[in-house]
Amino acid sequence: MYKILSTYFLFLIAFNAFNAFGQFTNIMISNTNNPEEVSICINPKNLNQIVGAANLDNVFRSNDGGVTWSFESVADTMNGVWGDPIIFTDTNGHFFYSHLSNPPITGSWVDRIVFTKSTDGGITWWENGTSTGKNGSKIQDKQGIVVNQVTNEIYVTWTQFDNYNSANILDSSVILFSKSSDIGMTWSLPIRISKDAGDCIDGDLTVEGSIPSVGPNGEIYVVWTGPNGLVFNKSLDDGITWMLQETSVIDVPGGWNYNIGGLERCNGLPQVVTDLSGGVNNGTIYINWTDQRNGSDDTDVWLIKSNDGGDSWSSLKRVNDDALGRQQFLTWMTCDQKNGNLHFVFYDRRNYASTNDSTDVYMAYSNDGGNTIDNYKVNEIGFVPDPNVFFGDYISVSAVNNMVRPIWMAYGNGTLSVWTALVDGQVLGLNKESVISTSSISLSQNTPNPFYQTTCITFNLKNDSKINLRIYDVLGNEIGVLLKDEFYNSGHYDYVFNATTYHLKPGVYYYELNSEEYKITKKMVVN
Repeated sequence: MYKILSTYFLFLIAFNAFNAFGQFTNIMISNTNNPEEVSICINPKNLNQIVGAANLDNVFRSNDGGVTWSFESVADTMNGVWGDPIIFTDTNGHFFYSHLSNPPITGSWVDRIVFTKSTDGGITWWENGTSTGKNGSKIQDKQGIVVNQVTNEIYVTWTQFDNYNSANILDSSVILFSKSSDIGMTWSLPIRISKDAGDCIDGDLTVEGSIPSVGPNGEIYVVWTGPNGLVFNKSLDDGITWMLQETSVIDVPGGWNYNIGGLERCNGLPQVVTDLSGGVNNGTIYINWTDQRNGSDDTDVWLIKSNDGGDSWSSLKRVNDDALGRQQFLTWMTCDQKNGNLHFVFYDRRNYASTNDSTDVYMAYSNDGGNTIDNYKVNEIGFVPDPNVFFGDYISVSAVNNMVRPIWMAYGNGTLSVWTALVDGQVLGLNKESVISTSSISLSQNTPNPFYQTTCITFNLKNDSKINLRIYDVLGNEIGVLLKDEFYNSGHYDYVFNATTYHLKPGVYYYELNSEEYKITKKMVVN
């Protein structure tokens, strides 16, 4: 290392995560079996283990944080496998794959909600899953699931149709609730939690998209949409009793079932999460959805929150930060329970003419309870969907301790494919913090970049300070400490970094500079 003292200071210009760090590495998970309607989950007990799923029976598994993936089809000889895949883990780090049914021997199509389990990171699954909701031939559809992190109970809600697609006013749709207290082996008798029923058309007047969340004291919150807009119910006694009447959260102009060019169908069904991080927003309930309140040519992503257990709700917040007049749709949201940060993923057409169906994937991020939200483009290559190819009803994102893994579908050359991106939530947060640190420290892009062996990392200090300089891989693992609590006088400094000293393989890495008050991170590439 050598130091070069200068008498000038460089002030950092605020910039967003996309411009500052460029694209996050995209990984194609699979293009086998026409995968669509996807789910993903990081194992909180082992961040290298990630499992994804897609219609109808596709399961994807990674043991290196999402860099490489294996693929297999799952089977259930008793219940069958049919759509609406949801991947989640219990408190033991065991994966569950929930789906709809298509019984090969006895039963009716989509007549129960099924759960199969893996205790080895998604390598093997129960041959026959367990199920809840069987009620003759009535359709059981679109489940939402959450795990109580204290009791390890599994809560599931879904829509029951008396007679799917029936226009008979005597046929109705309702929201049901069931739970498992023995890690998925058995399920309680379903109970109805929606007082107001919907129709059976599977449209705006149908009650759909129910999803549960758990509060810090075990409260069970459930949100769904239908003829009354977004509505809310809760139980304070582990799902035994519920509010006698669901309450209105907000209207949904244009309904939850709307049209998007290039898609066979689209929806604005909600997501709900509760912050359990123990931070300043602990207990806050967040609801995320899309609607066309700004017109059919301007679908937007929205956020609303409650700080009092759902008794009252904030004004709505627009998540996408582009100009009016473009389409954003099929949103999903998660809360990183290690820090309370919110992460969103959605399809976005802001970069194309309004008559163009070309589509990108954007993500959004907030580390202050949704008060401010930053957008960044996450896909490397846009695509144009085909309205004759079913695209599924949702995408997904999982986040644990700043490891963020979205999952989405793309289409090209007549083939559907499933993708993820290696998103480092720490980089998003540090970049946001660096905006307020303009008068104290600045960090320049290393040169050369990309580099083979050595590169120069330049930083500037306005004030005398102790600093640290560290290297991280794309998974956020610390792989080198270049400077640790070293005192520097104010000035301009160059640090010559040798990648071979730390045995770095070719790839993407991040270097982080932090003083006693601020942090900045940038990306570098080793050839």
